[in-house]
Amino acid sequence: MLLPLPLPLSTLLLLAATQSPQRDSVVYTLLPASRLEVRTGKAGVFGFAGHEHLIRARSFTGQLIYHRDAPARSQVEIAIPTESLEVLTPPDTEEIRKVTASMRTEVLDVSHYPEIVFASRSITWSEGKAHLVGALTIRNQTREVPVDAQIDIQGDTLRVTTTFAVKQTDFGIKPYRGGPGGTVRVADRVTFDIHIVAARKL
Repeated sequence: MLLPLPLPLSTLLLLAATQSPQRDSVVYTLLPASRLEVRTGKAGVFGFAGHEHLIRARSFTGQLIYHRDAPARSQVEIAIPTESLEVLTPPDTEEIRKVTASMRTEVLDVSHYPEIVFASRSITWSEGKAHLVGALTIRNQTREVPVDAQIDIQGDTLRVTTTFAVKQTDFGIKPYRGGPGGTVRVADRVTFDIHIVAARKL
């Protein structure tokens, strides 16, 4: 389902900063210890000859606003600069450098689409778990994505773990092809593995 584009994360954060804080809300900001990864599969006639790639974000920004008295009003916002994504597997070789370059220029087109953004639209909480429905924007295409997450709050630290999958073609992306005549390609379906560590903003 095509959704209206959300405001850029920088704008959302600015709006949040200019509003008066509510007494029942706590703001958590993402720490560098977080890990945001994408895993790809293989497809094509000679898919067996290809690789399953692990792609990791080297940088990201985001926050979670948790409403203690009304958890359903909580919000999650994460932005990943597309140029920060790099292929980690298999070991660093010339072919992998080519795949990374192709991912940035042909697949993600980082010069025109500098961010991947996730913004929650609804959250349901239950005993350390949360079900989110969020707007995921890639290459200026926004789709609604359901996400189930494990939540752990200890003192001033919040941890979120989740895994969800999307199809590249839903965002107007043509999966990467390589090998003779494009016979080795990345599968349409990719999996996001998210491990968030966030600190309470004092």
